[in-house]
Formats: sequence, C-alpha cells, structure tokens
Amino acid sequence: MPLLEPKPGALRPRSISGPAPDRLPGHRAGGTPEPLRTELSELLGPEKVLWQVSDLVRYASDASPYRFVPQVVVIAEDIDDVSAVLSYAHGRQREVVFRAAGTSLNGQAQGEDILVDVRRHWAGIEVLEEGKRARIRPGTTVARANAALARHGRILGPDPASAIACTLGGVVANNASGMTAGTTRNSYRTLSSLTFVLPGGTVVDTADPLADEELSRAEPALCRGLMEIKREIEADPALVARIRAKYEIKNTTGYRLDAYLDGTTPVEVLRGLMVGSEGTLGFISEVVFDTLPLDRELCSALLFFPSLPAAAAAVPLFNGAGAVAVELMDGNTLRASVSVAGVPADWADLPRETTALLVEFRAPDEAGRDACAQRAARLLDGLDLVAPAPSVTNAFTSDPKTVGGYWRARKAFVTAVGGARARGTTLITEDFAVPPSRLAEACEALLALQAEHGFDAAVAGHAAHGNLHFMLAFDAADPADVERYGAFMEAFCRLTVERFDGSLKAEHSTGRNMAPFLELEWGPAATALMWRTKRLVDPEGVLAPRILLDRDPRAHLRGLKTIPQVEAVVDPCIECGFCEPTCPSGDLTTTPRQRIVLRREMLRQQPGSPVLDGLLASYGYDAVDTCAADSTCKLACPVGIDTGALMKDFRHRRHGPREEAAAALAARRFGAAESAARVTVAAADRIPSRVGDRLLEAVTGVARRAVRPDLVPQWSAQLPGAAGHLPPTRRVGAAAVYYPACVNRIFGGPEGRPGPSLPQAVVAVSERAGRPVWIPGDVAGTCCATIWNSKGYGAGARVMANRIVEAAWGWTAGGLLPLVVDASSCTLGIAREVVPYLTPENRALHAELRVLDSIVWAAEELLPRLEVRRRVGSAVLHPTCSMRHLGDEDRLRAVAEACAEEVVVPDDAGCCAFAGDRGMLYPELTASATAREAAEVTARAFDAHLSANRMCEVGMDRATGRTYYSALLELEHATRP
Repeated sequence: MPLLEPKPGALRPRSISGPAPDRLPGHRAGGTPEPLRTELSELLGPEKVLWQVSDLVRYASDASPYRFVPQVVVIAEDIDDVSAVLSYAHGRQREVVFRAAGTSLNGQAQGEDILVDVRRHWAGIEVLEEGKRARIRPGTTVARANAALARHGRILGPDPASAIACTLGGVVANNASGMTAGTTRNSYRTLSSLTFVLPGGTVVDTADPLADEELSRAEPALCRGLMEIKREIEADPALVARIRAKYEIKNTTGYRLDAYLDGTTPVEVLRGLMVGSEGTLGFISEVVFDTLPLDRELCSALLFFPSLPAAAAAVPLFNGAGAVAVELMDGNTLRASVSVAGVPADWADLPRETTALLVEFRAPDEAGRDACAQRAARLLDGLDLVAPAPSVTNAFTSDPKTVGGYWRARKAFVTAVGGARARGTTLITEDFAVPPSRLAEACEALLALQAEHGFDAAVAGHAAHGNLHFMLAFDAADPADVERYGAFMEAFCRLTVERFDGSLKAEHSTGRNMAPFLELEWGPAATALMWRTKRLVDPEGVLAPRILLDRDPRAHLRGLKTIPQVEAVVDPCIECGFCEPTCPSGDLTTTPRQRIVLRREMLRQQPGSPVLDGLLASYGYDAVDTCAADSTCKLACPVGIDTGALMKDFRHRRHGPREEAAAALAARRFGAAESAARVTVAAADRIPSRVGDRLLEAVTGVARRAVRPDLVPQWSAQLPGAAGHLPPTRRVGAAAVYYPACVNRIFGGPEGRPGPSLPQAVVAVSERAGRPVWIPGDVAGTCCATIWNSKGYGAGARVMANRIVEAAWGWTAGGLLPLVVDASSCTLGIAREVVPYLTPENRALHAELRVLDSIVWAAEELLPRLEVRRRVGSAVLHPTCSMRHLGDEDRLRAVAEACAEEVVVPDDAGCCAFAGDRGMLYPELTASATAREAAEVTARAFDAHLSANRMCEVGMDRATGRTYYSALLELEHATRP
C-alpha cells in the first residue's frame, strides 16, 4: 500500500437524497450486459467500446430535461465503424442513436440501447474555393469552423447560441438556425451537399454525379418509395400549399416535407430529408456548406421597453430598416443575466415587466455601417423606451467590447436562467414560432398561459423571425408537478397551433418533448407521410426510435430527469455542455459536465447501492485525478461554473492528516526542496542521457508506487536541464520587481538553443528599454502556491500564499512598484488564486499589489521603447490557459508580431494539461489534450514556437517534437544590438 494512500470513501457524497425515481437500478451496476459487450468488442476492438457503469451514466444526459441510460457506448472512428454497428444492430434487432456534442435541448442525443459517439474522431474542416464553401466533418463545432472561415472573410449561415459547443452534424440533423439565420440562412438553405450512411449501410454522397444511379442499384425499393410519395404530394394542391406555408416561418417540427417538392431525384429528396431528421434516417458523416460574407462592421443597441408586448410591437420597424438581428430578452432573462461576466449589476433590480431588444445592423465597410446607424437613429425617436437602471443607454454603438457584452448576455439565456432556477428543479426550454406580424399578440397570450398554470417563465428569442424561446422549471420527482407541466404543454401546443398556426419547434427540432404533438401541428395526412418516410428509409426501426415520431401521447413525460442537489459550486449546472470543447480531459476520461452528471447519479442512489459503489470506484481517476484543474470550464460556462475548483476540493477531501501535514512541511521548507530539485536536475544532466533517463524513470517509478502516483512525478526525457544562477540586478532605479517563478529557478531553457536564460533575457530586454528590473535576493524558497492549491493541500497553500504576499509587499515597497512574474500560471496564482488562503491582514496587503505577467510587461512597457532589429519568418503561439483567465492573450500576440513576420495561433489551441506537474503525473492527459493542436502545428514548418510558461512549453515539446520557448527569449533576440 502506498505511504500516502487517499482516504477511503472520501468521495462518497456526504448526504444522499435518494432513492430518486429515475435512479439507475442496481442490476445495471455491472455496466454493459453480455453478450452485447463481448460481441461489440470483438467487432470493433475493445478500445472502442465503453461498458462500465460510469461510462453509461456520463453519456446519459444532454442539455435537455430527459435522461436515458444506454446499454453501451461505442466510440466510432470512421464510416466503417458506423456501418459495422448498423449491420450488427440489424442482425440483433437493436437500436442505435448517434451523439456528438450533446447540446440538444429535446433529448435527441440520448438512446436506450447502443449510443454511438461521433464527436471524438470526427472533427475537421477543409476550406474550399477561398472560403466560398467548406467541407466539414460532423464533430466540428460551429465556432471552430467559423474561425477557419473568418480568415477568408466568410461565415456559416447557421449561428446558434451554442456555437462554441454544438457540432455541425447536430446543426444539420436539427436544422438549427440561430440569431440571424431565419428561414434563408439555415442548414436547409445553405447546405451544398452531404455524405450520409443509411440504416442499411449504404453510403451516399449527394455531390457525386452518379449518386442516384448507385443508390437505385443499392436501394431500389427506397428510391421507388420516395418518388411515389413525391408524386402523391404534388398531386394534392392543398397539401403542397400547406407545406409551402409551413416553411414561410421557422419550422423544424417533423421531417422536411418540402424536400419532396424541392428535390427532383431520390438523392435530392434524401438530401433535404436528412436536414432536421435528428439521426432517425441516417448518419451524416460529412457536410459541404455554401458560406456567406462575414460583414465585420457592426452597429448595435440594447433597447429597453416597459413590457414584453411593447418590445414585440417594435420588432417590425427594425426588420423593415434592415436589421440582421432583433433579439428579445424579457425581465426574468435580464435579471438572471447578472451572473454572466460583464453584465451590469444593476440589471438585478430591473422591474419584472421590463423587456429589451438587442438590435444589430451589419455592413461590409464603415460607410455601410454609418448608413445603418443613421437609419437606426431615426427609428429611436418614435419608440417608447425606458431607462430603469443607470447602466441603460438605449443608444447604438459600434464599440466591440460593449457589443460583445450585449451578445454574451443574450447567448447565456439558457444557462443564466437555468442557473437561477430553484435548486433541485428540472429545466425545460421551449422553442416556437409565429408569423412575425403576430409576435406581440403571441407574447401576451404566452404570459397569460404561464400565469394560468403557475409558471413564471423567462422569455427570449429571435424576435425578427417570430421565434421565441421560454424556460420554465418544475420538480421532476414530484408527480403532481409533472402533471402541472404536462397540462401546460398541452395548452401551449394548442394555443400555438390553433390560434396562431405557428411552429411548435422553430429551430430546436422535434425531439422527445414535441413528438406527441406532431399530428396536432401537421394534421393526419402530412403526419402519415412522415411515418411512411421513416418506414421507407429505416424499415426495421433501428435508428433513434421515439425521438421524432412517437404515438404515445404522454411520451414527453417519459424519462424526465431529476436534479439532485450537489456541491454548491456546480449545482446551478443545467448540463448544457458548453464546457466540453475546452476541457483537456474530454477525450481521455470525463468532461466537466460528465463529472457533474456522475455526481448527481451518486445522489440519486441510496446507501449501499452497487451502482453508487461502481461510480465511486471510477470517479477518482476518471474525474478527480485527470482533471487539469485549469478552470477553463469556468471561462466557457456562461455563468462561470468552476468544476476544476470542485475537483481540487475533492483532492483535498482525500488527504489524510499525515498527508496534509507533509504538504505543509514541504511549504515551510520549500527553500530546501527547491535547492534539492535543482541539484537533482543538474545531476541528471551529467549522466549520459540513455542511462540517466532509464535510471530516473525507474527511481521515480518506485517512488510513485511507494508514496502515491498523484504526488511523485514520472521522470521524462523531455524535461529541461537545470537553471543557472539568476542574473545580478540593482534595486536602485528599478522600474519593477522581477519575480522569476520557481519553475524558472529550477529548470533551464530549451536544450541546444543558444542565448540567455529567461531571467537573463527579461533583465536584458528591460534594461535595453530603459525600464530596468530588480530581482530580490531572497526569492528562493517562495512560490505562487499553485503547487499546493492545485492538489488540494489547503494547509500548504496557506503557508505559501501568505509567505509570497508578505514578501511581495516588502519587495514592491507596499505596491509602489509592479511585480513582474515570468510564468503565466504563477502570475495567475499570485494575482488571484492565493486570495482565499490569505489572512485578513494579508488580503489587505494583496489588494495593494500590482501583479503583471512578464508578457504584459513586455507588450505595454518595453515594446514601445525597443528597436526591433531582426525578425523570424513565422511563429506559432501556444497561449496558456492562465493567460486566458488573465485576458493576456492579445499581449502575447503583440510581442510575437514584433518578432515575426507571420504569427499563427492554431484554431485548436487549448490547455496543454501539463498543469505544473500533472503532465508528469498523468502523461496520458497531456498527450490527449494536445493531440489536435499538435496535429495543426506539425502540419507545416514554423521558425519559432512561442509561449509564456515553461512547463506548458515542455508539454508542447512532448506533443509536437518541436522546441517551444518563451516569447521573451525571441523578443530579446529580435532587439539585441
């Protein structure tokens, strides 16, 4: 047993609220049953089959109010895997659901049998014709695709609010649109072609000139059936008129019946039917979009009205003036948005009836923008605007920061309102459309209906297109509350259809919560055609049953998930999945959402449950140990949920008193530890590399087993050599105090690169700019405390946090001089993360300190005073996650642009997960986290590979085989006389 074994049972929930009605039953504790597990493992390979109970539970939730636990999860790598799974399902009478981002709001990404993950291995974009078109794989997020297109001045038509997380496969499968897409820029209208796999395994590329010929040979009955339905529709003028009318407003309810009218061949019809089919007709393996011009000049305003109907009544005016977006936010939405970073705090006190419109005009140039601004200004004079809070301006602006803040508030609608819901309640997001001319009337009717059923929902939406979303919460564990929700839904659907002839789903697609009401909207004849379409394409019902078509009138009340109360820091989570693309462990173990989902399932169980025991057995490694604790999930979450902080707390809970005492002792004697570490690294340098690396790997391996793997790093040949002595400096005349981080006091720069060390470079370049820095003589033995904080050692963190703040206070003469730190994670640690560990007296001292990252110091203080004498041709950057927290990424680019003709930030740049020493504790974490960025970097040659944190540079060295180093080393070289 290791010397410092984690406390057994430390992760067990302190209070279990179960058994919940939707808990996973005990007989499923063993995970995937036989022979399903063995047969799929033999068919695909065991590494592609996730079968443990923790795997099944973490894939059971999406952004919807539903929860269905699959029997098995398959990680498909290619079309061959997909075809194999479909063939297996046919032969065994099983069901298959495809899942990518899991941002769906209606349960489309959940299955009760075989669930196939088509996100992990399905990302990638190929820009075609200078950006006019783009070939995109289905696991690519909208934001990632648009980042690649932006360099060509182009953008995709669909622009859902979940763009940072939702993937193009899901966007097409749901015909998602968004703020500006309307009915003309959605997937159906901007898709050039797609490749899909039919349930029988036939692969169809709609761009192939021979596609119809090949399909007719492979699926003759399907081709005949599609053409027969097409002829029936076209022979019924009333039905044709009805179908065309239904798509004059936004509509994603049921299958796209206009595909039968727009397509002339079976392949063309199928191309249209696949859009919005929610994975029920086939798997979309690739899409080609016709892109749109990216108009970069904006003119935007957030306009406040006294009521929801008053705001809705103003929408036609802005539509007529050419606004590309008119977004509505009611009082509940505005007040909930104060949890979003940058939203004015005084919105919390807005009157409940207050409603705002976010209006935006876009133009390709400044002249066009100015013309839009003039039109907009004329409209304001006749509006009934109010200013119920000091921050309200009711004015148009082109300031990017202000406009960005408006959009953050709007895009956070689901998460902000969801986070503000009563604890333990389930969130429902509805999405409907009415003719835009009747929007004000629909708003009044919706408010009255909510009041009648005892709901106080939040309302927002794409008012320009008559498309509103509303959110309400209820207790899914209370049968009476479920019935109240059911009664409201029945009344709401009848109101939308019978009074307004609207769409029950405008852009979120049918899903489980609207499937029972499909016939209400479309009528029996059209609905029958949809059932025929499903039977034609998928006669055995293999794909996604009950997701789009369901004859059960209470299907929308089946599978509703309860939300047990978990730790307060993550309890507001609505499981939207916005955090997942940024998580470095997402392709290795779990994501932030999945960590929370697993925790909630533990709370659904009862004491002694075998499911609870199974989840706890996996949670230590899958959730706690392999979390990089970089908290980029907090940045991605619109309401700032920090799952990394919870994982650090869990690490703390696992520590016994002996371990905490040892960590505190190490902090008190850090000077000796630092010296010993430097001597060890220096000694390793003197041993022949092959012998030394093997010896140190063996020694650290033994130590990891004897002490604990989470405490003793594994030696790596990629580790740099020992640091040299710090350069001499003078306090007199210094413009700043320079604090070399302990990592730069222990480790040296990249092997084989000539020139000064990082401390020497910082001192030299500062002197060269006339802004000399001083290194205190007693920096040894001090640290930013991140070593202890990241591992959850509270006592050690308190020791070091107070020590560094007291020292910095003295070094900087009470905050008179800035403290310049040469590792971004250490900058973040001293500037922010030490605060919870400080005594009240030291918090007061800390408030007076000005902590600057050395990159910021260089960009703001040195660059304007330096002469650049030489530049490299190209540089690729690795912005660290700490820089993202600090908002310093633009300064890294500024320094790099002074040193290089071309500067590239990879579109897939993210956290390297080296996380101080976590990359040495769990090398597989860094390997997984850096895979996509590394592929992008190694696809071409660069003259320089630059970052701002030594251990992140080591992580990227390991991932790419290239040599990364501080941008300040390049700056010193570029300005050297």
